[in-house]
Amino acid sequence: MTVVQETGVGALTVWPASTTEPRPGDLRVEGVALAEVADRFGTPVYVLDEDEVRDRCRTYRDAFPDAEVLYAAKAFLCRAMVHWVEEEGLGLDVCSAGELELAVTAGFPAERIVLHGNAKSPRDLETALRLGVGRIVIDSPSEIARLAAAVGPGGQQKVMVRVVPGISAGGHDKIRTGTEDQKFGLSICDGYAQHAIARILDQPQLRLTGLHCHLGSQITSVKPYLAAVRRMVGLMARLHEQHGLVLPELDLGGGHGIAYRPGEPALDLTSLARRVRAELADACASAELPVPRLLIEPGRAVVGPAGVVVYRVLAVKRTGSHTYVAVDGGMSDNPRPALYGVRYAPRLAGRHSAAAPARVTVVGRHCEAGDVVAADVELPGDLRPGDLLAVPVAGAYHLSMASGYNMVGRPPVAAVRDGQARLLVRRESLEDIRGRDVGL
Repeated sequence: MTVVQETGVGALTVWPASTTEPRPGDLRVEGVALAEVADRFGTPVYVLDEDEVRDRCRTYRDAFPDAEVLYAAKAFLCRAMVHWVEEEGLGLDVCSAGELELAVTAGFPAERIVLHGNAKSPRDLETALRLGVGRIVIDSPSEIARLAAAVGPGGQQKVMVRVVPGISAGGHDKIRTGTEDQKFGLSICDGYAQHAIARILDQPQLRLTGLHCHLGSQITSVKPYLAAVRRMVGLMARLHEQHGLVLPELDLGGGHGIAYRPGEPALDLTSLARRVRAELADACASAELPVPRLLIEPGRAVVGPAGVVVYRVLAVKRTGSHTYVAVDGGMSDNPRPALYGVRYAPRLAGRHSAAAPARVTVVGRHCEAGDVVAADVELPGDLRPGDLLAVPVAGAYHLSMASGYNMVGRPPVAAVRDGQARLLVRRESLEDIRGRDVGL
C-alpha cells in the first residue's frame, strides 16, 4: 500500500496514522475501507482507530512517566474507551454522575477517577461518594459544606481546589477558562481561592490533596503552562507560610491543542513535558517546597485525531458564485463549527475523481443557516449525490456534544483494528426517540 503524498488537497497529515490510499479514492483506516464502513453501518458514522487511541495514551505515559495522566472523558466516552484507557494505564477525569457511572460499571477503578464540574448536582456528589471516587475538585465555596455534610461524620473524601490563575490561553473565547470573570474555579487575585482553602482545612471530612487549574482548550504553546506553574507554586508557597500546608499534588488540567487541517500548529508534547518538569522543579526550589506530583488531563489530544466521520452527499446546489454540498449530518452530530468556528478538511472517499478541484462549502441537513460542516474548501468539481465525504479529527467533541435537533438521531461509532470494523455505539433510532416521549 502507498500513502497519499502529503501535498495539496490529498494531505493526510491530520488523519489517523494508519490511513492509507491503496488506490485513488479508496481511503482506508487500519486497513478498513471507509466506504465499507459506510455501507455496513450507514451514514453519518464515526470511525475510531483503536490503535491510534492506545498509542496516544502510551505517548502521554512516556512523556510524563512520573505524573498521573487522566483521560478527560468529556471528549468522548463509551464502554470500549473506558477499557482502552484503563488498559493503557491512564486515570479518568469525569464531569457528571452519568460519565462516572458508565466508567465504574464498565469496570474502571473508582479510586483512579477525578470528578470535576462547576455546578455539581446532589446526584453527582452522592454518586461520587457512593462509588468511592478518588478525588473531587471543589469549584465553588458552596460545595465545601455540602460535600462535608454528604461525607458525614467519621468519613473522609480527598479533594482538590480549582484555582483561576488569571492566564488567557486557548483557541477561542468560549474555551478559555484560566481567565478572571468566568464560571470556573476560584480566583487567586481576589482571595476567593485562599478563603475556600482555609474553609476546607476546617472540615475534617475533607482531605485537601492539591490544587487544580485548567487554562482552556486548543492551546498550542507551552508558555501558558509555564506561567501557570509559577502562579500555582506561588500560591502553594503562601499556603505553606499561612497554614504550614504542604500539598502533594498539582493538576495542570489539559487543553492540549491539535491540528484540524494540514499545516495548523499542535502542542509539542515532548517540549511541554520537559519544560513543565523543569519549571516546576525550579519554582519549588525557589519556594523551598517539595515538588508535588503532577497531574494532567488530556482528552481531545488522545481521541480527536483518532476519529473520522463519514457523511453521504444528499445534494449539490449552485447559488450565485457559491456551491453548497449538503450531507446527511451536520450540527446535530458536530456543533463545533457553529459554536467555535472550527474549520475541517473533508475528502472524497469511496471513488476516484479526476475532476479539477472546486471551491465549495459543505453544509448539514438541519434548519439553520449556520449548519456548516466545512466552509470554503477544495473538493473535486464533479461531486454528486450519493458520494461519501470523510472528515478527519472527529474523535473528540462530536458524539459527546451531539444533540437531538430535528430528531435525526445520533450516529453510531465503529472501531477499526487489524483490518476489521466493529460497532461500539449503535445509531440512535426513531424508536429510541419516540420511546422517550411518554405524554399525550
